[in-house]
Amino acid sequence: MSKSFTAEPYDLPFDPAQTALIIIDMQRDFLEPGGFGAMLGNDVSLLRSAIAPCRAVLDAARASGLFVLHTREGHAPDLADCPPSKLARGRLETGIGDMGPMGRILIRGEAGHDIIPELYPSAGEPIIDKPGKGAFFATDLELKLRNKGIRTLIVCGVTTEVCVNTTVREANDRGFECLVVSDATGSYFPEYQRLGLELIKAQGGIFGWVAPSAAVVAALAGE
Repeated sequence: MSKSFTAEPYDLPFDPAQTALIIIDMQRDFLEPGGFGAMLGNDVSLLRSAIAPCRAVLDAARASGLFVLHTREGHAPDLADCPPSKLARGRLETGIGDMGPMGRILIRGEAGHDIIPELYPSAGEPIIDKPGKGAFFATDLELKLRNKGIRTLIVCGVTTEVCVNTTVREANDRGFECLVVSDATGSYFPEYQRLGLELIKAQGGIFGWVAPSAAVVAALAGE
């Protein structure tokens, strides 16, 4: 049954049976006080403001029977899947693979790598462990979406200008329609948040659509 999201730059029709929710990198090290993000001097409250809207969309998606997926950025303990250029980037005193406030930073299986309790996956919701910024690179995300007949992605998560934008661009090139939820995404930098959303919907929706969580929840509820 076709429905429609009220969105920018124009409304987006969707079929719930062909729509999935993907929640990107809502990980403890990025969002929790005392984690890796905070250790770098970032204000994690700017990311945490996305948690409640994200939870509202997640609850609506679950109630509507949508396919729900979660992603985590991180690497194998031996760092074999982490390019040397990524390890060196930022010239950090404490970086990927080093011991941080919540275990080894961006290493799968460590506490800080895991998803925050407020948005933890339910049974049957796949977790895509990705080594890069985009959720399609070196993962089986596309296979899972194709097998489910998915055409439309509702995208939440962090950060808007990095992993959200990268994933949306990857999805766009693969023919998926993406709706980015404006208040269920976040950045450590308010200007990047604004520009990240503007880039998605620019030029008639060159990469996708943007809508607030209230509009997404209403559409999923059939309101």
